[in-house]
Amino acid sequence: METVIKTRTIKDKLIFEFENSKLFLFGSTQLRDNAMESFYKQGIPTRKHEEYKYTRVDLMLKGEFDFSTNKNCSDAQIQPLKFLKDAYVVVIENGVFVEGSSNVENLPKGLTVCSLVDAEKSNSPVFEKHYAQYADVKTDPFIALNTAMTKDGAFIHIAKNVIIEKPIHIIHISTTSVNTIIHPRNLIVIDENAQAKIIESFETISATAKTVSNALTEIVVDKNAIVDHYKIQDEKELGYLVNTTQVIQQRQSVFSTHTFTLSGSLVRNNLTVVLDDEHIESHLNGLYLTVGNQVVDNHTVVDHRKPNCNSNELYKGIIEGKSTATFNGKIFVRKDAQKTNAFQSNKNILLSLAGTINTKPQLEIYADDVKCSHGSTTGKLDEAKIFYLRARGIGLVNAKKLLMHAFASEVVNTIKIEDLREYVEEKTSKTFE
Repeated sequence: METVIKTRTIKDKLIFEFENSKLFLFGSTQLRDNAMESFYKQGIPTRKHEEYKYTRVDLMLKGEFDFSTNKNCSDAQIQPLKFLKDAYVVVIENGVFVEGSSNVENLPKGLTVCSLVDAEKSNSPVFEKHYAQYADVKTDPFIALNTAMTKDGAFIHIAKNVIIEKPIHIIHISTTSVNTIIHPRNLIVIDENAQAKIIESFETISATAKTVSNALTEIVVDKNAIVDHYKIQDEKELGYLVNTTQVIQQRQSVFSTHTFTLSGSLVRNNLTVVLDDEHIESHLNGLYLTVGNQVVDNHTVVDHRKPNCNSNELYKGIIEGKSTATFNGKIFVRKDAQKTNAFQSNKNILLSLAGTINTKPQLEIYADDVKCSHGSTTGKLDEAKIFYLRARGIGLVNAKKLLMHAFASEVVNTIKIEDLREYVEEKTSKTFE
């Protein structure tokens, strides 16, 4: 008699882990059950899924994984990651808020910063109103998985009419000794007439094994609010990141988001901005630098639902070695969204014949009184410009560096925080060496 041994898939393991841990997790069990049911129906996407056709996220989940969220990092290791001169700092290690390493004391009136666990325990009305209301578990399996399995993260609330001068820096740190999957989550709510600058940085340090971070941030931008949002992704060779950001904007708000992907074995960014009222302004900027066998995939959605709104999107990439980059940008203009101005551009430089760029800017327009455009360019460094620089005594290597720096600077210069801009410039310069 033959014995048939069935190997459990990663999908089975995730469901098993969820069933064993859900009673110890914060928030609504019903919400988590519904999310896991949605994940079960969708499954882990493969190239057969249109939205993931260029990125094998299923491969990053091959092998055995742990689900622990132990704290392994010392304050001495965290300190260099606090690269802003003066900021409110939130440290999230392996998906869990670390209060002792954070700098959230003596906060100004109107600013609340705490863990999601504490926000839920305190019965915060803002948390209850907004948590898990915008990232739809039915639209993406990673949203569903995060909603079901997240253990903690950051809750940030800026009250009405409050202007926060200092940046708020959320540092996501991955530190693992065995293959691990974590699900950090943030809820950021900026009330009417408030202003804030939010930075999220993703770092893998002291890791000796693969870390898969399935991160999700929901951002609520109320009427007349102004928000600058930055993401710095530096996950190194052992870091794998699926980063979902869901933004909803209300009347006359201004939201700017800037994504800088500097390293990471595989980075997938899902960014959705919903313009849900009139006279809204949105800016989306991105820069991705890929080397070796790195994979970076940017998916953006700008959803114009109401009239008289403006959106501008610029993503640039430099692709080297055997790396692969993908840009898939969608602009929706709904039937009622007359007088919409929406512009989208993706520009890429390929530095090697082995590198790959997949780019697909898209417009889906149901209104007839709009101004919309999109475009994409991919090419090599301009030989004429290289010749011009070399004719003036600049060596070939330095000439190429100058051109790459100039290409990237259009995005880097959108950073409004001086020491953050200097940090990104330093990081990008090292990539060009």
